[in-house]
Amino acid sequence: MISAHGGKLVNRVTNTDSSGLFSIDISADLANDVENIADGIFSPLEGFLNQQNFESVVSKGRLVNDIAWTIPIVLDVDDETSKKMKESGDVLLKNPEGTGIAILHVEDVYSFDKKNTATGVYGTNDESHPGVAKTYGMKDFLVGGKIDYIQKPNESEIRKYRMTPVETREAFEKAGWEKIVAFQTRNPPHVAHEILQKTAITTRDGVFVNPLIGKKKSGDFKDEVIIKAYEAMIENYYPENRCRLATLHTEMKYAGPKEAIHHAIMRQNYGCTHIIIGRDHAGVGNFYDPFAAQKIFEEYPELDISPIFFPAFFYCRKCLTFTNPKVCPHDAESREQISGTKLRSMIQEGKAPSEFILRPEVAKVIIDFDQPFVD
Repeated sequence: MISAHGGKLVNRVTNTDSSGLFSIDISADLANDVENIADGIFSPLEGFLNQQNFESVVSKGRLVNDIAWTIPIVLDVDDETSKKMKESGDVLLKNPEGTGIAILHVEDVYSFDKKNTATGVYGTNDESHPGVAKTYGMKDFLVGGKIDYIQKPNESEIRKYRMTPVETREAFEKAGWEKIVAFQTRNPPHVAHEILQKTAITTRDGVFVNPLIGKKKSGDFKDEVIIKAYEAMIENYYPENRCRLATLHTEMKYAGPKEAIHHAIMRQNYGCTHIIIGRDHAGVGNFYDPFAAQKIFEEYPELDISPIFFPAFFYCRKCLTFTNPKVCPHDAESREQISGTKLRSMIQEGKAPSEFILRPEVAKVIIDFDQPFVD
C-alpha cells in the first residue's frame, strides 16, 4: 500500500501520566487537530510546528527538511499563558468538555507576523477572506512541540464515521482495493459529484468519500446534513464495495491551492493513491484562479498520491447525459446547473431542485432539516 507522507505513519497515542501538570483549555477544532496529529492523519507532524518549521511552511510551503507541508498546524496563546507554558515544560491540553486529552512537550514559544502569515498561506491579507480574518484574530504567541495523546473524546453521532489511517488502510486491504480515489467535500452530494466520483473509479477500485467535519463559514451546510445526505446517496446509488464513507474532523481553511496540497497529503496518509481536485478546490469567493488548486501540484511532484483533475460536470439536455465542457458543445441554456445561492434559497423555501441537481433522496434529507445551514 502507498506509504505515509514522509515515509512513516505517525502514532503519538500513549498512556503517559498527566497528574500535576499545568493545563490550558483549547477549542474543539484544536482538539480535533491534536487527535489528527496523534493518529497520523497529519504525518509526518508529531506536534505543533516550532518556529523554524512554521516560518518555512509560511514562506516555502515546506518543512525545514524540505518535506511538503502547506498549512501551519499551530497552537496560539496569549503572553501570560505562553510564559507559564515555557516555565512548565510539559502542559496538559484540555478539550471544551474539560477532559485532558494530550500532553504538549513545549519546545519553543515565539511571536509571529500575522500579516505575513496570512499572505503566505492564503495569498492575500484581505480580511474578508475567512482564513485571513481568523489569522488576524489569533493570540500573539505560538507554542511548538511534540504531543502525547492520552485520552480519546467520548463517542458521539457526529464521530461515528471517523476513522484513523490504520483503520482505513485495513479497510481498503480487506475490500481488495489497491487504487483508491479520495473525494474531499464540505457539501452534500450533487448528482454531478456522484457522477464525477463514479467516473474516477471506472478504472480504479473504489472511492473514499471523506467529508470535512468542523468549523465552517456562515452559509455552508451543517455537518449533520452532509453526513445524512451521503448516507442516502451511498445507500441508493452505489454498488456494494465501491464506496467508503469516513469523516475528517478538522477546520476548513479556505486556502485554495495550499489547502489542496494539504487535502492530498492527509488522504495519502489514509492510504489513498489518487485524489480528485476539481475546479476552485478549497476556494472561497473570487480569491483564487479556478484552476490554481490544480496548477500547484506542479510544485510538488514528489507527492506519492496522484491528483485527478476534472472540469465541472453537469447534465446536458441535448447530450442527454452528464458531461463537461471539454466534450459538450452546447451552451449554458442546455445545462442543468444551479448556483449555491439559488440552491440555498430553494431549500429554505422547502423546494426540491431538479433531479439532475440533487437525487430525490438527498434533497429530502436536506429539506427535512429545520435549518441545514451554518448561521
